Amino acid sequence: MQQEKFITTASLDAGEINLIHRYWCAANYLSVGQIYLLDNPLLREPLQAQHIKPRLLGHWGTTPGLNFIYAHLNRVIKARDLDVIYICGPGHGGPGMVANTYLEGIYSEIYPEIAETTDGMRKLFRQFSFPGGIPSHAAPETPGSIHEGGELGYALVHAYGAAFDNPDLIVACVVGDGEAETGPLAASWHSNKFINPARDGAVLPILHLNGYKIANPTLLSRIGDEDLKKLFEGYGYEPLFVEGHEPEVMHRLMAGAMDRAMERIRAIQDRAHGGASPAELPRWPMIVLRSPKGWTGPKEVDGKKVEGFWRAHQVPVSGCRENPDHLKILEDWMRSYDPEDLFTADGGLKPELKALAPEGDRRMGANPHANGGLLRKELKCPPLADYAIDVPEPGKTVVQTTEILGKYLRDILTLNDAEKNFRIFGPDETESNRLGAVFEVTDRVWMEKIEPFDVHLSPDGRVMEVLSEHLCQGWLEGYLLTGRHGFFSCYEAFIHIIDSMFNQHAKWLKVTRELEWRKPISSLNYLLTSHVWRQDHNGFSHQDPGFVDLVANKKADIVRIYLPPDANTLLWVANHCLKTWDRINVIVAGKQPEPQWLNIEDAAKHCQAGIGIWDWAGNEEDTISPDLVMACAGDVPTMETLAAVSILREAIPDLKIRVVNVVDLMTLQSKDQHPHGITDEDFDQMFTTERPVIFAYHGYPYLIHRLTYKRTNHQNIHVRGFVEEGTTTTPFDMTVLNQLDRYHLAIEAIERVPGLKEKAGHVVESLCGKLQEHFTYVREHGEDMPEIRDWTWRPGS
Repeated sequence: MQQEKFITTASLDAGEINLIHRYWCAANYLSVGQIYLLDNPLLREPLQAQHIKPRLLGHWGTTPGLNFIYAHLNRVIKARDLDVIYICGPGHGGPGMVANTYLEGIYSEIYPEIAETTDGMRKLFRQFSFPGGIPSHAAPETPGSIHEGGELGYALVHAYGAAFDNPDLIVACVVGDGEAETGPLAASWHSNKFINPARDGAVLPILHLNGYKIANPTLLSRIGDEDLKKLFEGYGYEPLFVEGHEPEVMHRLMAGAMDRAMERIRAIQDRAHGGASPAELPRWPMIVLRSPKGWTGPKEVDGKKVEGFWRAHQVPVSGCRENPDHLKILEDWMRSYDPEDLFTADGGLKPELKALAPEGDRRMGANPHANGGLLRKELKCPPLADYAIDVPEPGKTVVQTTEILGKYLRDILTLNDAEKNFRIFGPDETESNRLGAVFEVTDRVWMEKIEPFDVHLSPDGRVMEVLSEHLCQGWLEGYLLTGRHGFFSCYEAFIHIIDSMFNQHAKWLKVTRELEWRKPISSLNYLLTSHVWRQDHNGFSHQDPGFVDLVANKKADIVRIYLPPDANTLLWVANHCLKTWDRINVIVAGKQPEPQWLNIEDAAKHCQAGIGIWDWAGNEEDTISPDLVMACAGDVPTMETLAAVSILREAIPDLKIRVVNVVDLMTLQSKDQHPHGITDEDFDQMFTTERPVIFAYHGYPYLIHRLTYKRTNHQNIHVRGFVEEGTTTTPFDMTVLNQLDRYHLAIEAIERVPGLKEKAGHVVESLCGKLQEHFTYVREHGEDMPEIRDWTWRPGS
């Protein structure tokens, strides 16, 4: 390869190169020690079997490259006084991230027991991938990390999310070549088209090509430099290549690439800050680092190639306790870094090497952007009363619920415009989800060419739309983790695309809440709309309410699930969620016109409780216990339940019915399972201890059974919900297909109340006739019967 074709080397003298190299050796030494050693941290005595961990866990292959990058970032931070955070995409690079933050000193500041001494180094080594210690990834416990890498594919999108609205920040993001094969990462390269250099920070992607993943070559590593250059130029980058294995040459090349990248970033930003509008998108720099996998480690073990091959991926030499030859390979490997040249007699990093690291908050492990709660400011929210829907009588007013929320979000954008700390994210669906009012005050972010006939596109927009749920989720996570606020709306069926990203974020939050030094970040707020019961025009592929089932699996104090039945309850829930921290809030609400049930005062009381009896809907009056409880959770289930109640009250006036509506799904759990759970006494008072409960639920029925299985009356709770029946059909026919409609609900109520079916058989027969009438009507006319379309609530007798 003609290296000079792409970059020039930096003008560092031999002394500077030697210092950087020794710093790199120190990080490598500490990384190997974490994987292998229980004791003898500085090899002050010959290495023996008892010094080795009984279980060798960790990954070496990617780590020396990560350490090499870290050392060179330190140099440019100090030389240029830069504000930089480091995102480690290769998930198993944890040893390197821990080693470097230890060398900086921030690790010992946060964890004083892991001091910069020989004993502290012993503890540093022992804790790694050890019971009671720390994970092998760049986990929440690792200072400077906002990205664990437990699952590959999200590093670059997190980096861009962190850079939005952070004009002074540079996010250095290392992308492993194994990670580069994932779909989310492949899409993430396009994030450069959403960075506005006049108001955002910069991302410096560093593609780390060491040739192999676990047991195979990586795709990008086998692409020639010319083709790789064309690929990334096509993405809109200026690729700078650093390739080789000789340390002195590689240090000079990397220093040159870093200098070129930082100069290019500064030039792009200076031009934008000067008010110049680029004729085309800026071509942001990136670095392609080709280095051997397991660089500086054993060349061979047992006659088999290790360095520069996939065998270096995890633990290159594994039999050190029982095999003297392996023990010698390990000792020779660690001594090759010359620890006496790196560390003082008491175990601290030598002063001339210590001086290479940035100071204070400029250390990447101490940068406050990597502990976003330190920077978080409260979101300004307008009064809910300004957006409340007037509901003089339940069920008579019909509005599009999410349209009202859109107006509320519009004014949040306005109130927080000065702080630039709130964005809305969604996959090309903001308008579709009826949140279009936000476009009265902002636009979609768009840095590419804008045609004269385009609408709501601007480099200064605060709505992030791209047809990739992965990018929306990742951008939002990066934005939240660096101290800001956001809101994510999505079609309910397709939020499943980011199931595993949700999992990773929930795990991150769970761990950070146990770390006092990690300050709370804003909650991740989802609005799931265009939901299962109103996807009649799209059909079966768009009908899936199962995301909430996944959410309910997570640690109780991390997740919340809300099913507001109308606009005023949605307003209250959204306002509440946007003010919370360290949680994941899922709101499910439809976008189609629907009846409104509660005025804003009653909505607030109902939502604060999370669950309640709607006295105006039932007819139990002063009876000790009703004959029947009709419960509901979700907007369509609520409407169908009230329609069923109306039918029953008119047809069987003596039947005493109680109506219970659930907004906060987690209230159904017992108090010991979830902090929002209501007490057993309150549950029994609401649902009774022996009466039948017909529960109409938005999603899959089993979740309600799972949440209530410990309750006294669980055996009498009969749940109807989505049972995987769907097609392109009318709204009401969707409920009929899943037996969630008013007629099936009323029939089941009659069948479950002891002795009622014998007295009201004629009512059941009439309702079955209605179902047949519906079946015939929709297939002849292509729409629901007038009595369904025009239905409004009336209490019956």
